[in-house]
Amino acid sequence: MTPALIAIACLLAVTFGYVARCMASPFGDCRKCHGLGHALKTDRKGQPKRGKDCRRCHATGKRIRVGRWLYNRASRTYRAGTR
Repeated sequence: MTPALIAIACLLAVTFGYVARCMASPFGDCRKCHGLGHALKTDRKGQPKRGKDCRRCHATGKRIRVGRWLYNRASRTYRAGTR
């Protein structure tokens, strides 16, 4: 096999893997709070405590994946165009 075919096969495998991941689990952990929904602060003793709610995920700890966001946008546009 040539290196180009191997590269294409790897890219297709990664793409289809990501599509499957978006279908199985459309939500991932928030990148800012790492899925906690809030920031971690420490008190004077050095013990961790809950901080403010995350503004990016609105304290849910979840975000929609990019692939799922694109799929939702495309299906919404298709539905609006066929009415």
